[in-house]
Amino acid sequence: MARGDENAYRTFHETYFQRLYRYLLVVAAGDEDAAREAVQSTFLRVVRYIKPFDDEPHFWNWLAVLARTALADQRRKRSRYRAFLERFTGHAQREVDVTPAADGQADAQLLNALEACLHRLPADERDLVQRKYLARESVRDIAASLQISEKAVESRLTRVRQKLKGEVLSGLKHEATN
Repeated sequence: MARGDENAYRTFHETYFQRLYRYLLVVAAGDEDAAREAVQSTFLRVVRYIKPFDDEPHFWNWLAVLARTALADQRRKRSRYRAFLERFTGHAQREVDVTPAADGQADAQLLNALEACLHRLPADERDLVQRKYLARESVRDIAASLQISEKAVESRLTRVRQKLKGEVLSGLKHEATN
């Protein structure tokens, strides 16, 4: 990537985009828009400042620092914008200020929230998620054992993922306000 190799950037993007987004989602206390913006800003910074690393953990730590900094910069920018609006409108703009969590703490927080949400799922939905993502069964095998179509399994998985995402984000937002 440091030499401008587009394939290297594509590989980097495929490998780290979701991981970085999930990390920032926790650090941003479930604020999806802030997490998306911070990921984009982080990727721009990576392209600008990429350098060789000895191993993946050091690279991830560098990425996490860039990501937290991008999120903090974004919050400062929003804060300045709110102050500007207040001067001209006379109305205070309110936003919850959340201090970024530490790397390991953010991962643990996300896993705990996901685990709690999984336990609240109905048994059939929980079983479907466990079979697909923990036992790594194929959609074809699940469909055959449930005697339904593969498309039906995929649809159910989509609905369950959306439900889990909503509950996890709601839980993270709730924790941030407490």
